[in-house]
Amino acid sequence: MALIVVLSVMNGFEEDIKTKILGTQSHIVISSYTGGISDPGRVESESRKDPDVLGATPFILSQGLLSAHGGIYGAVIRGIEPVSASQVIRLKEIIVQGGLEGLQDSGILLGSELALHTGVSVGDAVTLISAAGTITPLGMIPKSVSFIVRGVFSTGMYEYDSNMVYISLEEAQKLFMKDVPSGVEMKVKDIYKADAVAGRILARLGPGYWAKTWKDMNQSLFSALKLEKTVMFIILLFIILVAAFSIISTLIMMVMEKRKDIAILKSMGATTGQILRIFMTLGMVIGMSGTIVGVILGLLLTYNLDPVIAFIEFLFGIEVMPIDVYYITGLPTKVDYPLVGTIGLVSIALSFLATIYPARQAARQDPVEVMRYEG
Repeated sequence: MALIVVLSVMNGFEEDIKTKILGTQSHIVISSYTGGISDPGRVESESRKDPDVLGATPFILSQGLLSAHGGIYGAVIRGIEPVSASQVIRLKEIIVQGGLEGLQDSGILLGSELALHTGVSVGDAVTLISAAGTITPLGMIPKSVSFIVRGVFSTGMYEYDSNMVYISLEEAQKLFMKDVPSGVEMKVKDIYKADAVAGRILARLGPGYWAKTWKDMNQSLFSALKLEKTVMFIILLFIILVAAFSIISTLIMMVMEKRKDIAILKSMGATTGQILRIFMTLGMVIGMSGTIVGVILGLLLTYNLDPVIAFIEFLFGIEVMPIDVYYITGLPTKVDYPLVGTIGLVSIALSFLATIYPARQAARQDPVEVMRYEG
């Protein structure tokens, strides 16, 4: 039960993080070794020929400063085409105030935390400042452009909500004085086939291009999550080992209590193999019963975790998952049935191993010796 609940929660967290990351990131990014794509139209058309590609859009990604009446903050600035970008990233779903309308007309979308820090809301004016600028006799003068806040978005990831802003691709080209986009980002049907799709697209485009998938862009994060899940599985496996030792101790005590009965059975003709099978069967009944009950309780608790958490919060007057810290309400869960099956099989296997020593001790009882001292 403990293994199923904990690993289901960890799977849920991983899935929740993937959903939030892929709300602002595409599945595949194609760019060239020259630092920009001079023919984004060709890249888009070639990528859309792949049946697994659902959408493609050019973008510009750079850094700059955002100036508002609440102060000046660093920002990651993404230039997008609103119509095609909505087919690739979950823009419409993450907007909590305003909308995409007016983005082409000197509009800007701010992350919720960035909007909170700068004290701006929909309709206010802000200024973006880029490192690119005009060289004058007095030195480099940074480029600055004024924008009107058209919307505020919230991904649930603090890193994105406190740094990211969206503007139109055309305005981004003016701001950063770029003639070509940074690359083309794509959405695919199955995120776990992104590597294969990227390989097929690069083969169509020819040399000079490189690709990154969502796994490459977040490799350290998902590697850490996978390692944590593996370690938790190993640690919680010791709970099952403790239960296996309980089976051993229970059977040993039973063998000591039933020494006379075992001796009588053997004197009546019971073989060593029969006695062995009796105690192994008894141990397996205990182990399998515990495994079945544990799996059922684990699945029931996993699927009803939110009401359980709400009851604990009400009972003790605490908040298990503060939304201002974790940016989620409740504990996300995802049951991995193959993993549940593996846990059940491991539990049964350990139960079987736990029966061997006590059953052998019972089978090796000498009825003559037992009857002599206990008869």
